Amino acid sequence: MPQKQRKINAVVFDFDGTLARLVIDFTEMKRQVAGIAGEWLGRRPQPDGLPALEWVEVLARDIEAARPGQGRTFFDAAHAAIRDMEREAATRGGLFPFARKVLRDLGGRGVATAIITRNCGQAVEAVFPDAAGYCRAVLPREAVSRVKPDPGHLLAALEILGVPPEEALMVGDHPLDIETGQRAGTRTAGVASGRVSREALGAAGADYTASDARELCETLFGGGA
Repeated sequence: MPQKQRKINAVVFDFDGTLARLVIDFTEMKRQVAGIAGEWLGRRPQPDGLPALEWVEVLARDIEAARPGQGRTFFDAAHAAIRDMEREAATRGGLFPFARKVLRDLGGRGVATAIITRNCGQAVEAVFPDAAGYCRAVLPREAVSRVKPDPGHLLAALEILGVPPEEALMVGDHPLDIETGQRAGTRTAGVASGRVSREALGAAGADYTASDARELCETLFGGGA
């Protein structure tokens, strides 16, 4: 007889595409990173499908190997450009209308909540300045040594919440979020409020899927969330 799943006592949310929309042009972000890297490499590199943050790390290693002592200089310049884009995107974005209510209602049910995001803290602060009033943990990328899908990002939030992975749910709009939860040992939910379809999130292995976080929480926790 299959073992009964433990109650969900914590929900950890991704931010952009899940609770908010920041309107980030990731193609342009990579174009800017390529332009910066070209100053050191003497050629314009191609990302080969890597997300921008991981690509910056690869390029920094390449630049350090070719020009010792310069890898960190490139890394800092690339991250400054990425932060500028995120801050600008935050001025054109905003929280989804349901976000605060979902977080408030989960708290009212005794479910701890947190946000983990690959975005910088300044962008999160611009869009959700009162996040700390709704979540016990808000961990942007600079708050951890390795960002999701590294499971350490999610586990750091759960440590703050005091909830073990088997009693937690990771919610996000991208397969990276599903991978993060799987690697950390939580249940996972995919919401199609970002750039990825519900079907694709299910195919990525999400335990639950929904159109958005409001629908997901209504399904899992009842009509008040």
